[in-house]
Amino acid sequence: MVPEPPERPDETRFRERIARQAARRRGDRRTPPHEAWIGIGAMGVVGWSVALPTVLGVLAGLWLDHALPQPFSWTLAGMLAGLALGCLNAWHWVSTQREPCDRDREPGEKDHD
Repeated sequence: MVPEPPERPDETRFRERIARQAARRRGDRRTPPHEAWIGIGAMGVVGWSVALPTVLGVLAGLWLDHALPQPFSWTLAGMLAGLALGCLNAWHWVSTQREPCDRDREPGEKDHD
């Protein structure tokens, strides 16, 4: 019986990449194929994470305009602060949702299989 030659490093990386892709696909089969609803839900989360702080900033600004009149608009300042906070919140949420996908991806691998 002749022993098999040892695997080369590039073959090992190839086998590992194929195994990761197969595991990902198996995981995709376990989840329901309602990608459109998942996308709409993600847009809803991102939308609300921006809209809610913006509206709260406007409401706080309206209250401050009434309580502490100034030559500048507290409402506009509150809206801009709420919008900035909401955008940062949405960016953080999207980046945390993307981390599991990025962890499994090879450096030169495309976004889809």
